[in-house]
Amino acid sequence: MPGLDRKLTLYGLTMIAVGSCIGSGIFVTPYEVAAAVPHQGIILLVWILGGLIALTGALTFAELGGMFPTAGGVYVFLREAYGPFAGFLYGWTILLVINTGALAALGIALAEYLSFFYAFSASAKIGIAIGVIAGLTLFNLVGVSASQWLSNVFTGLKLLAIAGLIGLGFWFYDAQQVTFDPFTAHNLPDNILSASLLALVGVLWSFGGWHHASYLAGEAVAPQRTVPRAMVLGALIVTLTYVLVNIGYMLLLPVEAIAQTTRVAGDAAAVVLPAGGQIMTVAIAISIFGTIGIYTMSAPRIYFAMARDKVFFPQLAKVHPRFHTPAAAMLVQAAWAVLLLLFWGTFSDLITYVTFMDIAFMALAGGSIFYFRRNQPERDRVYRCWGYPLVPGIFVFISTAFVLNTLYQRPVQALAGLFMLGLGMAAFRFFRHK
Repeated sequence: MPGLDRKLTLYGLTMIAVGSCIGSGIFVTPYEVAAAVPHQGIILLVWILGGLIALTGALTFAELGGMFPTAGGVYVFLREAYGPFAGFLYGWTILLVINTGALAALGIALAEYLSFFYAFSASAKIGIAIGVIAGLTLFNLVGVSASQWLSNVFTGLKLLAIAGLIGLGFWFYDAQQVTFDPFTAHNLPDNILSASLLALVGVLWSFGGWHHASYLAGEAVAPQRTVPRAMVLGALIVTLTYVLVNIGYMLLLPVEAIAQTTRVAGDAAAVVLPAGGQIMTVAIAISIFGTIGIYTMSAPRIYFAMARDKVFFPQLAKVHPRFHTPAAAMLVQAAWAVLLLLFWGTFSDLITYVTFMDIAFMALAGGSIFYFRRNQPERDRVYRCWGYPLVPGIFVFISTAFVLNTLYQRPVQALAGLFMLGLGMAAFRFFRHK
């Protein structure tokens, strides 16, 4: 059976980590954050908190990625720490909830932004989303080199567009039109902690993805070094980008206006450029398109690894004889994402459904570093987590608090995710006894 090709470089993996995060979130979710905490300083603190969670997670996962430089990433960490059952549940949830739900949400967001130019019907938007997911899946089938090229190009374009938007904010800021004062005591929410945790739904959705570099360790050059570095660099670049672009938004628009628009980037650019809305719409569409391209490529490596471990459909372990990609796993993922598109109606429902389950497993995977340090101290560690045990402890604690708060604040979407997890428990028994 043919194997996977090792062609991904540090630059390529870093662009995958960055491009996986920067999709629709930073352009769509700021209104949810501003609505939950209508205060400039708290908004920035929430985004900084999201960045710290991502960075502590990346530092933690960097050690794990160096220890297990094989295809599957987080699935492998969970399997090695807690056993095949935990690994299976993660892969099951990635397929049925997390990655496919993210693809569905990104597809909807892309169609919404394209409707800026033409009033598409609801069914037409679904059709656009399906077409993009299917088309990019087929493109990624032709080889990891093509996927790396697509990621590099579209991630570079989105970073240039965001840099332009940040520049507009700093260059055209007018204190007579907009007041930028993040240190004011006015408009503080009554329950800052609860409101901030609720605002983290959109923030963590926007930060989600830096760990996708670990999924591709089986195709990375010198994975023990490139995978950890790519995740940490990706988290740092995304955090800096998000904080600066939020400042750019607030230099052009008051918080009240941000809280009322799902097209904050276009509205902010339109303040100073007649065609600003159209320009940013194109840039955002490019950004979302690139992220869909990465997601259709990265997560199928998990299902591939599960199938090779004989805990999933054996057909998903097959590698395309010509292109050396997990073609069957990629096609199954695309098919389920299409079904989710038809089931969940709104972007907000999708990201809550996805983020709740994603962060729950991230907390569990992050906690595995304590197991490995205690039970496998002699294992070769190319990279050791800086600030251990405080850094991974912070990541696990904040992630757990977010999961519990989401279960309380958004029970419908959270319980839907838990229901799919319950089905996974039954599915594991089925595959183990085949």
